[in-house]
Amino acid sequence: MILFLLICLLQLGAFIAWFFGCWRPGAPRWVAIVVLTLEALLLIFPYRAVESIGSLPSAWFGYFYVPWIPRFGIEFYLAMDGFSLLLITLTVVLGFIAVSSSWAEIKHRQGFFYFNLLSCLAGTVGVFMAIDLFLFFFFWELMIIPMYFLISIWGHEDRTYAAIKFFIFTQVSSLLMLLAIVALVLIHREATGVYSFGYFELLNTGLSPEAAFWLMLGFFIAFTVKLPALPFHTWLPDAHTQAPTGGSVILAGVMLKTGAYGLLRFVVPLFPDAAHQFAPVAMAMGAIGVLYAAVMAFAQSDLKRLIAYTSVSHMGFILIGVFSWNGAALQGAVITMLAHGVSAAALFMIAGILQKRLHTREIGNMGGLWSVVPGLSAVTLFFALASLGLPGLGNFIGEFLVLQGAFGVNRILTAAAALVLVLSPLYALGMMQKGFYGPCSRHDFLPGFNRREWATLGLLVFISVWLGLSPQAVLNVSAPAMQSAMEVAER
Repeated sequence: MILFLLICLLQLGAFIAWFFGCWRPGAPRWVAIVVLTLEALLLIFPYRAVESIGSLPSAWFGYFYVPWIPRFGIEFYLAMDGFSLLLITLTVVLGFIAVSSSWAEIKHRQGFFYFNLLSCLAGTVGVFMAIDLFLFFFFWELMIIPMYFLISIWGHEDRTYAAIKFFIFTQVSSLLMLLAIVALVLIHREATGVYSFGYFELLNTGLSPEAAFWLMLGFFIAFTVKLPALPFHTWLPDAHTQAPTGGSVILAGVMLKTGAYGLLRFVVPLFPDAAHQFAPVAMAMGAIGVLYAAVMAFAQSDLKRLIAYTSVSHMGFILIGVFSWNGAALQGAVITMLAHGVSAAALFMIAGILQKRLHTREIGNMGGLWSVVPGLSAVTLFFALASLGLPGLGNFIGEFLVLQGAFGVNRILTAAAALVLVLSPLYALGMMQKGFYGPCSRHDFLPGFNRREWATLGLLVFISVWLGLSPQAVLNVSAPAMQSAMEVAER
């Protein structure tokens, strides 16, 4: 029942926030805070179950099942393991960050804004728990539509173009996934005589090599568009640049992780042989994406666009980790998902703060900010260093484990991807040099962080340091799920 409540609470809160917005403009953000607080309290129960995982028969420790459309084998079936628990926790934490980022930025139609924000989070939580593939697709669509409204209504100057581009890319790729799901179910029906969209039933479906390849490709494209990976990434810089700060926080910190989750949860376990044959291509896409996006980040003058390209670069590491398919690489991918979610959310929040104070996103129009707002500048430097993989912070742990695991699979691609360790300091420190050092001739006075902003970014600093210094706590939670996934793919 806890799993069902995790989704219902967010969606119910979304409607309450919308209703309260018609009554009192400032109320929806407090509704969002209360809902997310209750959501965080509910997560205590799954973490208690993690402590007894050794005594459970499998890595899955939470279930919720209700028949939905029995005629076609469609069920409202939710399940949770350590991997999904960590991503849901990230979703809730970044939900708080998104609300904090939007606290003073969103001034019109607040009720509808927080309705879409909480609905997007509800869809994302559903994606991380849905075990019926039809239900998974339902939640996949549920999280996309609210994000479209967040960008198109509360975005910046070119918001309509960015929102439509985001919608077209995600919907076309979603259609490919839907066709692959239906085809897989029909093949399973021919073999067993029973319709079923259940994940555990479809794992054992006998497929010809050709059918497995094309079905795998349908899932793969849908998930790599959302990840995004080269060459399906072009919607992301536009969406991030035009989205409101809260939307960028959710998009970079959470929604991109649904693509990585889909690759790890569905693509390789459902089609292990096809995925193994396709692995060199997928890893090459990841390695090229890591380097290409780092070079593109260095070339950007718009701060949000620069941060967006760093996200594409980090997602390339996740793609490499998933298709390396060994314990170290998969654990590295999990840590990278969490660490990137934290650092990207912080950088987009900082970009929103600077845009609100300076009325520009152009790094060249900033200059000398350290002498005016040293606190803000120091926090920006911290997360810039986190993004480039400074030892002691979470991003370093994730990237190191991915490279360690990938090295034994493909040394050439691993070495190529490792070149980003040279390129990432160029864009990170270049951003700091242009925007925060040098003479200050345009900003006589700028307000620093207020208490809410200090508390929000302080939490993200703590999480990033904790992930870097004590990653074993996270690895212990995700290890049974990763081991179970590898066992399923090796059957």
